[in-house]
Amino acid sequence: MPFNLELIKPNAQQTGVDFGAVVTELDLENLTDEDFNKLYDAVFTHQVVVVKKQSHVTPKTQYELTKRFDPNNINKYGHDGMQKASQSVLARDITPLPNFAQVQLLGHGIVKDHCGIKEIKLTHPSHTVFHQSVLSREEMEAGYTRFYRWHMDAALYRLNPPKITTLFSIKNPESRREIVRYDDGTGKEIEVQLGTTAFVSGQRAFEILPKELKELAYKTQVKYAAHPYLWISKARAHPTGLGIVCEGRELPTEELPEIDEKHRKIYPMLWKNPVTNKIHLQVHPCAVEDLIIDGKPVGDLNKVREILYSIQRPSISPENVFAHEWEEGDFVIFHNRGVLHSVVGSLKDDDQRIFHQCNIASADEPISVTAADIAPYLAVQ
Repeated sequence: MPFNLELIKPNAQQTGVDFGAVVTELDLENLTDEDFNKLYDAVFTHQVVVVKKQSHVTPKTQYELTKRFDPNNINKYGHDGMQKASQSVLARDITPLPNFAQVQLLGHGIVKDHCGIKEIKLTHPSHTVFHQSVLSREEMEAGYTRFYRWHMDAALYRLNPPKITTLFSIKNPESRREIVRYDDGTGKEIEVQLGTTAFVSGQRAFEILPKELKELAYKTQVKYAAHPYLWISKARAHPTGLGIVCEGRELPTEELPEIDEKHRKIYPMLWKNPVTNKIHLQVHPCAVEDLIIDGKPVGDLNKVREILYSIQRPSISPENVFAHEWEEGDFVIFHNRGVLHSVVGSLKDDDQRIFHQCNIASADEPISVTAADIAPYLAVQ
């Protein structure tokens, strides 16, 4: 019996959310080839697919399913251990499972006797350790929070980005509502579930750009920093969670591990969807060192970040954000090369959240957009 798929039903505020789907009547532990092929197309078509009632899924199944979406995977976690460097901004967020190192444990609170881990204290990422300005304790206790960091899952040094990420809810914190504040002078806010994961579509990010910025994006390559998560380990983000504020806090080269120039990553700003052939604006803003426009490096980090922010900020406006309402047993599969996502929420000491995340680096580079792909967008008056 084929599974059921329904499109996400956006609320009245989400006028720009044109992605996302919910799947029911599917057991990921007993997935037929026919069902997998249908699921594969659904993920790249709808970008974020929520498979309901999967509490029984094992780490082995999550690992094998994640690999199956990319026949050219290299069987290494998307950061391949680089996230373990003690100074990395990722070190505090994720812990590999002993028997499946590609599957990461994340969440909040003390977890005991879990998948080979005797005991561990997890900490939900908080904007208070990453943003330049932070909400007061009183504001957080009143129910305000922020997007932590808009990103795709990718090392962006040595390894190519994973094609998909799987995120599995085992235990959710108690049901509370929070208000995400943008705190960027716009007065924008969005109500979310405590501990939600927020997504924005790279396809919509591209399509809402004016013609001149579409053309600029097409002409631009993105140069990522070497060891980017160490490079930004002392830097601080905008209150929207979208990129880094220029304060000169990036680590100098002499404080980074040895750099092999052949491992630096330079990708086009626009990537093509392998199933729909749609164009996605896909940039991890925090990790960018330079932009190369028409073959010429910008060469000024402040200017680079200004350009990126102007291009990406419209895509994270409230009307474009899908903040998933997690239920225990939800198994989310998202097109990591087609969306950005952010952790959200201000959890209390006695809140508990347990999730498994898996993504696997690919041997394939992202698919470039061609002149023929971009031509229709540039011809529009």
